[in-house]
Amino acid sequence: MKEILETIILNLVENKDKVTISPKEEENTLTFEVKVAESDMGKVIGKQGKVAKAIRTVMKSLAAKEHKKVVIEFVD
Repeated sequence: MKEILETIILNLVENKDKVTISPKEEENTLTFEVKVAESDMGKVIGKQGKVAKAIRTVMKSLAAKEHKKVVIEFVD
């Protein structure tokens, strides 16, 4: 699942070398901490958070297949 999230994020940003995705798993919940360059944060979040919401929706759909919950955190 991390690979899919990474593919989505890398296709949105210009500074691909600054992208880090840290997964954490607790019981039925997967948490992904996504860090991108400051200049790319707007592209990943999008206007009114629409891109971030779309990313979360896709990841939640994938997690539901495995009967898990997913949390995506975008951090500076």
